Amino acid sequence: MACAFSASTVSPAAALVASPKPTAAPQFLSFPRAFVGGAARPSRLAASRTARARNFVARAGGEDSLPLVGNKAPDFDAEAVFDQEFINVKLSDYIGKKYVILFFYPLDFTFVCPTEITAFSDRHEEFEKINTEILGVSVDSVFSHLAWVQTERKSGGLGDLKYPLVSDVTKSISKSFGVLIPDQGIALRGLFIIDKEGVIQHSTINNLGIGRSVDETLRTLQALQYVQENPDEVCPAGWKPGEKSMKPDPKGSKEYFAAI
Repeated sequence: MACAFSASTVSPAAALVASPKPTAAPQFLSFPRAFVGGAARPSRLAASRTARARNFVARAGGEDSLPLVGNKAPDFDAEAVFDQEFINVKLSDYIGKKYVILFFYPLDFTFVCPTEITAFSDRHEEFEKINTEILGVSVDSVFSHLAWVQTERKSGGLGDLKYPLVSDVTKSISKSFGVLIPDQGIALRGLFIIDKEGVIQHSTINNLGIGRSVDETLRTLQALQYVQENPDEVCPAGWKPGEKSMKPDPKGSKEYFAAI
C-alpha cells in the first residue's frame, strides 16, 4: 500500500507566510539597482534586503540543520534482521572500516520495495568487493522484517538477504536523515553513500512510487572512491572505472575535452 502513496508536504514558503507578524510598514521584495537617466540609484524596494532574504530560504531540516552531504552521518544503534536472526547495527561501527550504502524504503510487504531490496541483495558481492556494506531501513519492526525475509520471493517476499534490514520503529533514524513523511509516518526512498570516515558523500531521495537503480548507485560509489584515491582528479558525467577522468583546472580540463 505504501508504494502507491504520494508524499504530503507543506510548502516552506507557505509556512512562512502563515507565521503571524506585527503590523508595520509595508514589506517589499529586493530588486537589483535601478538605472534612471543613466545613473545608478538604489531601488526604494531594496530596504532591509538581508533581513527579508532570510525569510525566503527553504531549509529542509530546520534553521539550524547543516546539509547532510559533506557532513558526518547521524549515528544510530538499532535492531535489525540478518540471516534470519535479530542483531544490533551501529552505523559508527563501520567508520574506518567500510563504505556504507544506507537506503530507506516505506514499508514491508509492499510492491516497489521488494524489487529494490532484492536487487541490492542479488548484487551484494559487487559492493563487497569494493569494501562496502549495504543497510536497508524502514519503520517496520524486526518481527515484520523477519516475516518478510521468511516469505518466498514468488509470493511477494524477500527470501534470504545478504545484508541487514534495520528496524526504525521510533522513526528517529528516518527523521535524522530527513526522509520521514511526518503525517504518514513512513520514509521516502532516501539513499545515502557514506565513506569510511563516516561522512555522507552522496544522497538521493525519490518519492514513494519511484524505484532506484543499483547500477547508478554502484557507479556513483565507484566514482567517489576514485576521487578519494586520486584527489587531484574529478569524474565527469557518467564516468565508469577505466574511463578518462579530468583535472579540475583550465589546462587539465582542455586535455580531457580534446581527448573525448
